[in-house]
Amino acid sequence: MNPADPHLAKTQLLDFDATSIAKLIEERGWADLPSDDRIGAIYDFVRNEITFGYNRADDIPASEVLADGHGQCKTKGTLLMALLRGVGVRCRLHGFTIHKALQRGVVPELVYPLAPSEILHSWVEVDLGDGWVNLEGFILDAPFLQTLQQKFRETDSLCGYGVGTECLSAPPVTWSGNDTYIQKTGIVRDLGTFNAPDDFYSKHRQNFGFVRDLLYRHVIRHWMNARVRRIRRGILPPVPGFDRPNHRHEETNRAA
Repeated sequence: MNPADPHLAKTQLLDFDATSIAKLIEERGWADLPSDDRIGAIYDFVRNEITFGYNRADDIPASEVLADGHGQCKTKGTLLMALLRGVGVRCRLHGFTIHKALQRGVVPELVYPLAPSEILHSWVEVDLGDGWVNLEGFILDAPFLQTLQQKFRETDSLCGYGVGTECLSAPPVTWSGNDTYIQKTGIVRDLGTFNAPDDFYSKHRQNFGFVRDLLYRHVIRHWMNARVRRIRRGILPPVPGFDRPNHRHEETNRAA
């Protein structure tokens, strides 16, 4: 491992030298796997053993995400990057914004109007030697995604409940050495690539405002996590007017 390589470096958020992360890497034996299997094993861990959910903030270190046991695109991405760098896999962050409609159904209807129209989003890119591969399909764990596939089995286009895809029945979320996506169709703006999440957050912050940020940290995210747990159990919170699951996707495209 080359410590001078910015795509392998430890940072404040990518704290792969933390005891919990180093112990996990050792116990799983990831560093001993061939490169492709190494990426796949870590990807699968972050996708399914770190469940979909909302942490106290986006800019928390990987060790805190691991301790929480859940995360969303940005926090799970931080953990994924830390684990990958901890076994010598070069990676970087690609930042975006997504339309808030993608979160409808997870965000309670009472507070949905308070959400900003664009929400910060990111995925992880890994260097396979002959090019970068985009990894976004790790965001939703399998039980959560399976509930949505069952409830919306008559459509393949969905923008809501944490999903933005045109192939809901078989989205590209499994590691196969190629790009993986689950929220791609909700993208509004491309913010470019960054060596680490620390660099991303130094330039881009989700501007909720003081009061809304306080409400999110102490009330709303717990409410959202309760809804996520219900979805994982097969109980889908109803969304008024969501009889056509892709109608918000059409709104997203217009906004983009």
